[in-house]
Amino acid sequence: MRVLVAGATGVVGGRLVPMLGAAGHDVIGLVRTEESARPLREAGAEVALADALDRDGLARAVREARPDAVVNMLTAIPAELNPRRLAADFALTNRLRTEGARNLADAARAAGAGRLIAQGLAYAYQPGEGAADEDAPLWEQGTPRQFDPVLGALRELERTTAEAGGLVLRLGHLYGPGSVFAPDGSFVRQVRAGKVPVVGGGGAVFSFTHADDVATAVAAALDRDVTGVLNIVDDEPAPVREWLPELARILDAPAPKRAPAALARLAVGGWGVAYMTRLRGADNARARLRLNWRPRHTSWRDGFAAELGGASAAA
Repeated sequence: MRVLVAGATGVVGGRLVPMLGAAGHDVIGLVRTEESARPLREAGAEVALADALDRDGLARAVREARPDAVVNMLTAIPAELNPRRLAADFALTNRLRTEGARNLADAARAAGAGRLIAQGLAYAYQPGEGAADEDAPLWEQGTPRQFDPVLGALRELERTTAEAGGLVLRLGHLYGPGSVFAPDGSFVRQVRAGKVPVVGGGGAVFSFTHADDVATAVAAALDRDVTGVLNIVDDEPAPVREWLPELARILDAPAPKRAPAALARLAVGGWGVAYMTRLRGADNARARLRLNWRPRHTSWRDGFAAELGGASAAA
């Protein structure tokens, strides 16, 4: 199968392109610059040069690539985020999830691609009890102001993908090479420096996803006529008060301090506090059933240990 991967050099794309190639697919990486194309060509992939926000240029590149399937992993998330500036930091990613997703879906349809798979988020559910399945609503009430445009873009991405008969993979908190949870990632650096406290009891529940497990989910989805949305997360949702101290222990970092929510709000704003106190974890049972998919990293505990066990020594 000829598979075009948009966002081929990102955290997921960097793992997905070689995996699909090893599985026998002809992979075309969509990138904006020739500089970004070099590692793709070295990995044996074809390259399509276009900006997803350039509708005509993108349509031409996708038409020339002649894909059977298109995978949308487009993001432009900064390596280091400021929770008080989330809306600004995600502005380009929001455009890619709205305007870019529409351009890509239309280009895929015009080129005759029969499969569209896109990346969503599994931590945008309305806060509530228990792990959310795909029928749970996305966050609608009491959303932090900085998160509103991100949610709006996610909803539009899902609508666009649904109208094209595609599948959205809602990813958990992404870790692996190139992510904020990588040994050189911004979040790991902050934890190592003792700058990430447990805020307000640490009640936010995180579902983590290793980038390799996203890649295997995409590969499984290419072979199945599954539409709608699926949570691609590990088997062990965990509150911040549980996983953050364990992450610090693995890094041989100082144990996280405790901070009242009201005090933390002065430093990180409403979204920063919500991120540490209100997020809801997700359930992966439907993806297991419909894709016959299993995460290799079933728990963040084992995944963090494998990825970060030597991080303190390397630092």
